[in-house]
Amino acid sequence: MNNLDSATLAAQLLGGHRHALARAITLAETGGAEARALLGAVYPHTGGALVVGVTGAPGAGKSTFVNALAQHWRAAGRTIAILAVDPSSPFSGGAILGDRIRMQPLGGDPGVFVRSMASRGRLGGIAHATDDAVALMDAAGFDVVVIETVGAGQSEVEIAATAPTTVVIETPGTGDDVQSIKAGILEIADVFVVNKADREGADSVIRNLQTMLRLAERSVSSWMPPVLPAVALRGEGIAAIAATIDQHYAYMLQGERLRVHAQARVERALALSVQELAVTRARAHGGGATWRQLVERVIARQIDPYSAADVLLDAP
Repeated sequence: MNNLDSATLAAQLLGGHRHALARAITLAETGGAEARALLGAVYPHTGGALVVGVTGAPGAGKSTFVNALAQHWRAAGRTIAILAVDPSSPFSGGAILGDRIRMQPLGGDPGVFVRSMASRGRLGGIAHATDDAVALMDAAGFDVVVIETVGAGQSEVEIAATAPTTVVIETPGTGDDVQSIKAGILEIADVFVVNKADREGADSVIRNLQTMLRLAERSVSSWMPPVLPAVALRGEGIAAIAATIDQHYAYMLQGERLRVHAQARVERALALSVQELAVTRARAHGGGATWRQLVERVIARQIDPYSAADVLLDAP
């Protein structure tokens, strides 16, 4: 695909063609100059979507919850794009990509777009091309973009840096309810959802979360994350959660809050882009010979990795 084809694909995506969006995300996952040209063409058309991150421990019912939330929004006439980041094998890079199976009730609806993406082993539960995929979905004109993470490691912190509104799902039956709440969750969650609230112990999880939130230090004007019960499998509690997400977005629109979040997100994306370009150009320098030579020198303990990096970055 050359730059002209990238421009054509961008025009089709902006025109609402779903196949063009699928091809564009595949290109973003591949990366390279063509992907950068495509993102450059559509980026001025981004910023219109409500971006929501959904995370939580494996087995919390994230996909079922997202499915129910999407059905609620569709009933209200809003279009939804869902990006489900699946865990990938650190050896083969393969992923289960099972969210499309779990979200079959949304299939065939032209107002819903579901895409699974492998995390490629990157820390934080966010796929390497997640930011690009969200921008493409935003540019395609969807009202809401939902990012569902693998819910492993530091995924919650990563998703909060990507989405202005972060929903964290907790469930009863995880043993010590207090210990099961990871460090950092109270700081990044905008909405807590206790899913499977019909199970024994749900009330205890809700009370513990509310107590911990009251004890946490926060300014008088800051948002107090609500703790809402849900039984996503039956659609119970979904309407209240959707309304709370809208309330949080309205809160973010006040003052400079949304701009501050956007600045942090862009700085993070810029740092990742610089890193990617630097590695790509360093590997290509001298036809790759310089990179290979430095690798061999580091292996032989003739030079340390930091000094090798200096050599690559200083190379003309």
